Parts: sequence; C-alpha cells; structure tokens
Amino acid sequence: MLVQDAGLLKDKVAVITGSGRGIGRGIALSLAAQGCHVAINYLRRREEAEETAAEAAAYGVRTAVIKANVGKEGEVQRLVEEAARRLGGVDIFVGNAASGVLRPVTEIDARAWDWTLNINARSILLGARAAIPHMISKGWGRIITITSIGSRRVFPEYSVVGVSKAAIEAVTRYLAVELAPKGIIANCVSPGVVITGALDFFSRKDEMIDHAQKHTPAGRLVTPEDVGAVVTWLCSDAAAMIVGQTIELDGGYSLIMSG
Repeated sequence: MLVQDAGLLKDKVAVITGSGRGIGRGIALSLAAQGCHVAINYLRRREEAEETAAEAAAYGVRTAVIKANVGKEGEVQRLVEEAARRLGGVDIFVGNAASGVLRPVTEIDARAWDWTLNINARSILLGARAAIPHMISKGWGRIITITSIGSRRVFPEYSVVGVSKAAIEAVTRYLAVELAPKGIIANCVSPGVVITGALDFFSRKDEMIDHAQKHTPAGRLVTPEDVGAVVTWLCSDAAAMIVGQTIELDGGYSLIMSG
C-alpha cells in the first residue's frame, strides 16, 4: 500500500539504514515510488540489497547500494557522505537498521549492551549528525526512526533491545525540538508484529505471531509496505506539523495486547 500521489518526494534523496530487506526494503520502495532517490544500506546480504535497488530503480529514480556497519561511527559517516556524493545530497535519513542480543536483562554483559545500543540507537544519532548539514543547506529535511512497543512494554528476553528502542524514541524527540526551527522534522514509527526474517531470532516466534494475529483489531498484521507508506507520508510536507512523535502502526494491537 503505497502513497498514491506520484512524485510526492520527487528528486529528494533518502538514506535508509538496513534497507536491503524487511521493513527497510518496504520503506525504500515506498519512497522510490514517490520519486525519491534512495541509498540502500546493507551489511551482509548484498544480493538482497541489489534486488531492492533494482526494484526501486524501476520507478525511475537513482539508487546507490552501500555496505556499512552502522554500529561503527566511521561507517555511518561514510554511508551518508557516499550517498550524498553519488545521489546529490541527503534530504531524508531513516534509521531502520536493527540488531541485538536476546537475553534476560540480568544476563546482559557489556559487549551485548554496546553491540545492541550502537547499532540500534547510537547509529541514529551519528547518522542524523552526518545528514543534518546537507539538510540545513536546503532548509528542509526529514529524520525518521523505527522503534517498537518493546520500548515501553516488557517482553521475555527483549531487555537490551527494548532499552535501545526507548533510546531511539528519546533521541528522536530531542532531535525534533532542536531541528524543527531549521526546517528539519524528526519522528518515530513503531510498527506492530511484522513478519520478516528478524523474527527468526525469537524463540517464541510462532507464539508471538499467533497472539498478534488473534488480538489485532484491524484483522491482519502490519506489513513492510504499511510501514513504508507511513514513513513516506511523514516525509511529505503534509505531515510537517507532526514533530517528535512516535506513531503507533499496529492495527490496534497495542490497545488490547494484554488480552
């Protein structure tokens, strides 16, 4: 389900972290459908990133496939600068890349903490900082981050990932307040259960999907395309007065999920 006004973001340039597959892919293709040139970021699966770029290019936009480990400061900076060089600037930064260690909080060591927080949360701050000068030069920019309900609710073994998601929402609010006067709008999207390869790492995957399917008032689960459509709309001028918010995109699941 893509936003229908073709050209909504014509000739804007977006960097989407972790966009070779899953939710990131849905975001990249939705932006491309609106005329936005896209930088597809990946770490391990180049073939999937190339496939996503090819689908995006079919909309008539320019694409760049860039390998970068966003958990490392220098790599985030290089990702943004290479995208700007190859595509002609950066107007939109989408912090979507996610990883983490699934353990009870009392079993989280420093290495697991650093890995999870660096990839999920610190990468957003660093990516935004790298992209902001490009946005300020145009007086227009969008920063969109992807979180989850685990930032506010407690799930088994989600501990440090949930902490990283809470950090994402907090840094998004601070970016929003500081940058809105400069024409740069930051918001966060919190999808419900989305069936992607990321769920394969959860020992309770089948139980999670079953529960969500039974308790989502809208009658179906959220798709990567749903997330892409909302992100694309938030990037449009129509959403310019939505600033620093976390948009729940879950078909109503979070309203009754304790059921």
